[in-house]
Amino acid sequence: MLSKPSRSEETLLFAKNFIQHPLMLGSLIPSSRFLIDRLLSKVDWSRARTIVEYGPGVGTITAHILERMSPDARLIAFEMNERFVRHLGHNFPDPRLHVVHGSAEIVQKELERLNLDGADYIISGIPFNNMPVEMRVRIARQIREVLNPGGEVLIYQFTRTVLPHLRTNFNQVYQEFVLRNFPFAMLFHCTQAETQAATPTQ
Repeated sequence: MLSKPSRSEETLLFAKNFIQHPLMLGSLIPSSRFLIDRLLSKVDWSRARTIVEYGPGVGTITAHILERMSPDARLIAFEMNERFVRHLGHNFPDPRLHVVHGSAEIVQKELERLNLDGADYIISGIPFNNMPVEMRVRIARQIREVLNPGGEVLIYQFTRTVLPHLRTNFNQVYQEFVLRNFPFAMLFHCTQAETQAATPTQ
């Protein structure tokens, strides 16, 4: 049985890749436990059957998703960094996890290839501020298109660059700050409700 790498090992690998590929990562170190707990507290695990994660990195959040998700659920993780893909495959031999070495832009094709109708939850930490505007537009639109009815989107960022794109595609966008993270993080929670029963936080 493979042992999970220590937090220090994950942080070192993450930092090395940040130095080599700074535009692919949002920060120098992985997300804190406080950010992870706040992020995943939004998930209704009883109905989360297909979960998509963009930018799993060294698997800091991936590990917590796998711990909480149902035995019959699937986690599809899209990662551009080849070293991280190898790390995930080696350290997370969970049959519920499917790691894709590719961009979030191919999500629809990959879900179709896996015979999955869509995603119940999409969780993303990819840095939208480092993308060309056209790519932000495409990814935000595809997030909306592959989301199942009643599905939810959880995005954590270190800038508000993604916010206009979320407001374009979702009629309910809530945002909050997570101060117990370095750097401070912003969490965006998006839904596509038929009627706006609540007023989103501005």
